Amino acid sequence: MASTVQFSTKDKILGAAEELFATHGFAGTSLRQVTSRADVNIAAVNYHFGSKENLVNEVFRRRMDQMSAQRLAQLKRAQIEEPGEIEPIIAAFVEPALDMASGRAGSGAFVRVIARAYVEKNDALRKFLSEQYGHVPREFAGALAACLPGLGKAELYGRLDFLAGALTYAMADFGLIKRPPGTTEHAHRTRIAGELIRFAAAGFRA
Repeated sequence: MASTVQFSTKDKILGAAEELFATHGFAGTSLRQVTSRADVNIAAVNYHFGSKENLVNEVFRRRMDQMSAQRLAQLKRAQIEEPGEIEPIIAAFVEPALDMASGRAGSGAFVRVIARAYVEKNDALRKFLSEQYGHVPREFAGALAACLPGLGKAELYGRLDFLAGALTYAMADFGLIKRPPGTTEHAHRTRIAGELIRFAAAGFRA
């Protein structure tokens, strides 16, 4: 019973922090705001996370561990089942992220948190993300390089950055392409994924 209560408290804190970071940014959110939103005391935050920096890291870990594992598993299948094809590789990068954005409760706020990580200067967070998840884009870069031997490393990494930026925009569902009435969220995301994969494949081959 105690472990269930602890997990519930930790999840409440992470959910509150995610919403507040999405709205106010990392620097603009205090631990007092987090405890108030989660309806817990500061001792609970210290017990589960130890510091605000660790809390920020765990907000990312909660979403990105699973997404990264799904990406790498799908990439491995693509390389085995469709060797030499870049569309399945790009799909392995794109689809788990869009699934995450449209799936688990609260994940819409996490998309805004990702955007904050891009625009805010937070060296500690960038170091954490690089150390924990930097291997993921490197795996994809290696897979794409094997399919595109004539593309230089700088161009390859630049185009992978462009893909990541376009993907973040698509995850936020902020653009001109809105979900048509009567279309399910799954169908809409599937169509957006297909368009992005085709667009990115053309860019990598250019």
